[in-house]
Amino acid sequence: MSFDLHTATSGRRAAMVDRLKADGVLTSPLLRDALLRVRREVLLPHAYVRISGPGADPIDWRLLDGSHPDDREEWLDLIHSDESILLQRDGEPLDTLARGQVTGGHMTSMSTYTPATVETLQVLGLAPVQRYLGLGPGPGVALALAATTIGPGRATGVERDPHMAAFAQRNLNRLGVGAVVMEGDAFEGHEARAPYDRIHSGIGVPCVPPAWVEQLAPGERLLTTLATRTPSWPGQLLVTRTVGTGRIAAVLRGRPRGYRPMSGYQWLTALDHRARIKADPGTARPTRLAPPADDAYGFWIAAAYLAPGLVRDFQAETMTIVAPEDDSWAVAGPVDGTVRVHGPRDVWAELEDVHAHWVEAGRPQTYEVDLHDGTGVQPVTSGTGPEALNWSLPPLATVPRQMP
Repeated sequence: MSFDLHTATSGRRAAMVDRLKADGVLTSPLLRDALLRVRREVLLPHAYVRISGPGADPIDWRLLDGSHPDDREEWLDLIHSDESILLQRDGEPLDTLARGQVTGGHMTSMSTYTPATVETLQVLGLAPVQRYLGLGPGPGVALALAATTIGPGRATGVERDPHMAAFAQRNLNRLGVGAVVMEGDAFEGHEARAPYDRIHSGIGVPCVPPAWVEQLAPGERLLTTLATRTPSWPGQLLVTRTVGTGRIAAVLRGRPRGYRPMSGYQWLTALDHRARIKADPGTARPTRLAPPADDAYGFWIAAAYLAPGLVRDFQAETMTIVAPEDDSWAVAGPVDGTVRVHGPRDVWAELEDVHAHWVEAGRPQTYEVDLHDGTGVQPVTSGTGPEALNWSLPPLATVPRQMP
């Protein structure tokens, strides 16, 4: 019996949509229709699977080739799952990849897992005849969903990697959705087709590039992840431009997940300290702060800025926060009312202070970001008054950027 790819993929797309609806992630009828129509197997014809365990260097990978019979079922299950799809190592060309095991390299492009893409596109509120700009679209899954929703000729992507830009454009053309991928610097947006009704950044940035705001049409929305140095506590920034006055409003909120940061952004990691922490969790002392809830996003996003240089080990048995550059850490519990600390930096004392100030400020869940400062500084505040939490976003220039 021959393999019917169309039947296999349409059934998996329907199951994916049903799962997203059942989980409460997918609520938009327009996006539901787009998810059923966009053939993911065209945009994601291959996928890397990591073989090595955490901390391995170099890393062993296995490349699944969707056209190969021995890989097909695993590949189809993967690209219709809720996992991120890994597509490119170290900016490699994508036309001559060989299936099977390969050693070394780090991922430079992926397709973000579907629940995050769905949540993002629903926050943007896509509708027919809007103009959409996707920044760092990678293989173009979100771009294809946007183009299917708003109509052909209205969705534009800007991708810095020339191999990925060509790869995405070729596959989008096969789908016939009428989306265009331009090779270029996503920080500059794409002025030629501006203004845009919806701008979505598929890369995390430390602050908002001015070109993005300038290219946003009145009354419309821009959504991006604000990347701090820690992957543990990302922020989501929603920017709107008021009709008539043109006033810019930008609201930051903490989120459980976000997009990976721009290329060249060095994330902190707790992995290298895991064995040492297990062997010596530190000196016990009383604490005035019970471990904050994982979903206290308003607190954690403030901590990412006001107690910088920290990263959480989510695989630890109890809450473990590490300052890797200072060789310091804190392990909460397991005994109630105690915390173990190690190193020259009292990590837990810093979190106690931030939490106390957060409570005094009224436990804010959102923060306003001022994008109007003529100096280029982007101040953040929880409100007015002496108890408000305040900080400024770091400029783009402080982040090293890799060349193509």
